[in-house]
Amino acid sequence: MIVLVFVGLILLAHYYLWHRLVRSTTAPGRLRKALTWGVVALMLLVVATFVGTRADFGTWLAWPGYLWLAMLFYLFVFLAVLEIPRAVAAVWLRRAERRRAPVPEPVAVLAGTPAPDDMAAGLPDAVPDPVKPPAALSRRLFLGRATAAVAGVGAAATVGYGVSSALGDPVIEPVRVTLPKLDPRLSGLRFAVVSDIHLGPLTGRSHTERIVRMINGLEADVVAIVGDLVDGSVARLGPLARPLKDLESRYGAYFVTGNHEYFSPGGYVEWLDELGELGVRPLRNERVEIAHQGAVLDLAGVNDLGGAAQGDGPDFAKALGGRTSGRSTVLLAHQPVQVAEAARHGVDLQLSGHTHGGQIMPFNLVVGLQQPVVSGLATVDGVQVYTTRGAGFWGPPVRVGAPPEITILELRS
Repeated sequence: MIVLVFVGLILLAHYYLWHRLVRSTTAPGRLRKALTWGVVALMLLVVATFVGTRADFGTWLAWPGYLWLAMLFYLFVFLAVLEIPRAVAAVWLRRAERRRAPVPEPVAVLAGTPAPDDMAAGLPDAVPDPVKPPAALSRRLFLGRATAAVAGVGAAATVGYGVSSALGDPVIEPVRVTLPKLDPRLSGLRFAVVSDIHLGPLTGRSHTERIVRMINGLEADVVAIVGDLVDGSVARLGPLARPLKDLESRYGAYFVTGNHEYFSPGGYVEWLDELGELGVRPLRNERVEIAHQGAVLDLAGVNDLGGAAQGDGPDFAKALGGRTSGRSTVLLAHQPVQVAEAARHGVDLQLSGHTHGGQIMPFNLVVGLQQPVVSGLATVDGVQVYTTRGAGFWGPPVRVGAPPEITILELRS
């Protein structure tokens, strides 16, 4: 069902673009036919890209396919925004043409003048009957081409900016979180939080190396990788993940699954084993104690909601049950929406990702309908939640209004 909805949306979006960028800008003929087949080819490219990258084959389609998907989206946005000014301009041009049109002088009917029917009979094909008068056709082409030019320039500029943002260095976001129950001896404990690295067909080993280098430069006490590390199998992406073995922190690096780990063709278990080999400990509905300056903090992690379909869903009771009373707890959970269950278990702080901060405006508005926190720090059901925008990207290598992020989060009492 989801696949059919996706294909339907892609089909409708391409039809709208064909209507505005091809039909409204060209006259019938060879050029229109060639451009029409070009739109069909681009639509098939998007579908093939999604199928190929998810199935771990055809990854060479990723760059052209995902870049066109970003262009498709922003062309759609710009054209939709331009619909109203385009309609206003059309009305104004029609009225201007009427004002400029000459008023025909009355013609006297003389005796013996042939009837109109007789004249038409004597002049075959003398008076053409076009589908649209030349003035209307010219007006339509002018408006269509002007609209297409503005939308094309706007979409290209936006996507170009988004690519430079997505492929550039993540922003270091310093955050201080005050926990009322925190033992004063734990004040100053620092977490390097990163999520949604999304190792995949559009990232290389240098993507991971840069993230590791930036995290190590923060000299954090704990590294927390909050899900969606990969978009593929260990066989294909294992070399890209290998730099994670160089992560440095005082008390270790920890990982919880995101929904994309469960999409891996090789299964999520192989990634848990791989991370263990790289020195990153998965928290599988469990918790560990972080001892710092004579005090102890509970660090817990739960599986992502996406694991439920594979019998590997979150178990908050297992991860959080039987804790020492009065001890502060930090929970790693990929999706901010998991805070509803975390609140019932007395968690002090939840660290999440998943949203990408919306990644591509105005998707941040849509994400907010599903998740209680799109990015940054907020309090939900009495629990403080920090949602990082993530250090990578999914799908198009584009970020607009949501630059990639690595967070250095400091606990304060």
